[in-house]
Amino acid sequence: MAPMKTAIFLLVHCALQGAVCRDVTLPPGPLFRVAGFPLSLPCSVSGFEGSRTQEFEWFLYRDNAGGRQMGVVSTRDKGFPYAPFQSRVRNGEVRVERDSGDKVRLVMQRLRAEDQGKYECYTPSTDSTYQGNYSAKISVKVIPDTLQISYTRSLTGQPVPEGAELTLTCSANIQSQQLTHLSITFGKRGGVESSSGGVAGEEVSTTREIISIDKLLGVVPGHSYKKSYDDGEIRLEKRNGEGGQGVYVMSMRAVKPEDSGAYFCEASQWIRDPDRSWQKIAQRTLDIGNLTVQQLAETLSVASSPRGEVTLQVGSPLILTCEVLGLPPEVNSGLLVQWMRRGSVSGDEVSSGGVEVEVARMSPDGIVSWGDDISRADGGSMEKVSEGKFSLKLFSARPSDSGVYRCVVSVYAGRRNPGLSTPATITQKSDGVTVNLKTKDILISAVAQIPHGPLLKRGSTVTVLCNATVRTSGSAQAQIQWFRRPMPGPVLTESESSLLEPADVEQPTLMAALMYSGVAKIYINSSEISVDRLSAVTYRLRIHSAAMEDQGVYSCHAEAWGQDPHGGWYNTGAKAESNAVTVYLYARAADLLLIPLVVGVSSALFICILIISTVTCCFMSRLAKQRARK
Repeated sequence: MAPMKTAIFLLVHCALQGAVCRDVTLPPGPLFRVAGFPLSLPCSVSGFEGSRTQEFEWFLYRDNAGGRQMGVVSTRDKGFPYAPFQSRVRNGEVRVERDSGDKVRLVMQRLRAEDQGKYECYTPSTDSTYQGNYSAKISVKVIPDTLQISYTRSLTGQPVPEGAELTLTCSANIQSQQLTHLSITFGKRGGVESSSGGVAGEEVSTTREIISIDKLLGVVPGHSYKKSYDDGEIRLEKRNGEGGQGVYVMSMRAVKPEDSGAYFCEASQWIRDPDRSWQKIAQRTLDIGNLTVQQLAETLSVASSPRGEVTLQVGSPLILTCEVLGLPPEVNSGLLVQWMRRGSVSGDEVSSGGVEVEVARMSPDGIVSWGDDISRADGGSMEKVSEGKFSLKLFSARPSDSGVYRCVVSVYAGRRNPGLSTPATITQKSDGVTVNLKTKDILISAVAQIPHGPLLKRGSTVTVLCNATVRTSGSAQAQIQWFRRPMPGPVLTESESSLLEPADVEQPTLMAALMYSGVAKIYINSSEISVDRLSAVTYRLRIHSAAMEDQGVYSCHAEAWGQDPHGGWYNTGAKAESNAVTVYLYARAADLLLIPLVVGVSSALFICILIISTVTCCFMSRLAKQRARK
């Protein structure tokens, strides 16, 4: 209270005198600091005259010295320190650090119990008149070091598999008569990253804070680990240990290769100074040990069987097995298993080209889903045979099942049920298994024709027949599609046809289809169309009330569908394209009379208008002459 009254008095005095007064300022006290740890006292001076760089001298009044003054350190006199401080000043343990010309701080690197007392910051006068305060004092209390820290289990440095859970435990407590708080930080040293300010490509060792419980008991993740903390990958909790000791447990759910390094636990003691600022007064760091993470890529492999090439008859069961090897048994990992197929069938041979498509997959939670051919859900299965072993079964193989099969496994190390957005730790493919399916010899032919009859006119019913014959030893059906192309235009020269863009060549229009099952499908809405089967080999397309846009060049496309031993139908791949027939619609008699009728009516109207105009003109001319005679 006394220093505050003195400062107020000096301020009022200087204001009344209208003069500049020197003012030396120290933070309010008392300050409590821990023996063995640093002390930093800032001191500043203002309202002075003379040089901008002021000199500072520090004195100590020990509590047990009866008020005797002891010189500590000075910015201008190397012989200023008293005997107890001479060696400490000489080796830099006690020093003055200058922040600016009028601001310095007294730094004592390792505080001792005998350093307790009142510290005075004094500034020699550079003023023309002696006004203001030239020194300020602050009381410093040195309290004993009671900060303790320990760990339960150290890291041995033995490799830990990628995805394993890591748990580190650190115990810490303080026994102080003062109200102090404790913070705990888990961190890691090691790992390398590019140096942003050094030579290009240079790598530097890093020290990272992983997660902390701060002085206000809040959990704070390190900058590099914030996303992992938000995702629940890293946790830190406080438990009560024996004798009131705090036990702090950090858990990392699934370690990654970049988590390798030297781990430590750091405990800090905090106190709130009279100016309401928090100060760290003690700190201890304990090395827990080194962690080495073994990458899953070094041990993981995926194998499929049977190996090489498999040749089956159509309708036979296809069984493929996928085995995942090298998974650490102590790591609880989720697996996404997919069967992929690439290739196309040409006769009995499989080509290696084409787009790779998904046949089936099993998610980490065991749910099976099928790819583009969802009909396979009733004709196949995908199962988990044992731990790390999966099978794909197609009960009745079809020609479209030919191709090169691969098993693709995505491993989510340490995450049994990963989220949809969780990236896989690693994805590997097996070697390919080539599946060939032998089909029975099938011959198919298609012939299009228009039945003989009266000339086709607008409004008539147009009939296009397709005669399709399938020759095979087993049960087979034909599936027919009718196409229409526009009427051919003028014949172009070779140079003119080369100038045509691909988009200029009109593609055939699919009109209708009669499926192998007998189901009719109509694909256009402009005309009334029907399809049916007249006999075992004859299929009919009818266009009722044909319009002029129904003219064109028609053809039919036939595909052979076979039946497997289980009664299922499949596309054999045998197909045939028919010849083209032209549908031309002639005009009706009523249409032929329309042109003369229009021409006659138009001529009559023209002659009538001409006669009326002539008569009217003559009459008006005669009337005008009669009026002129009168």
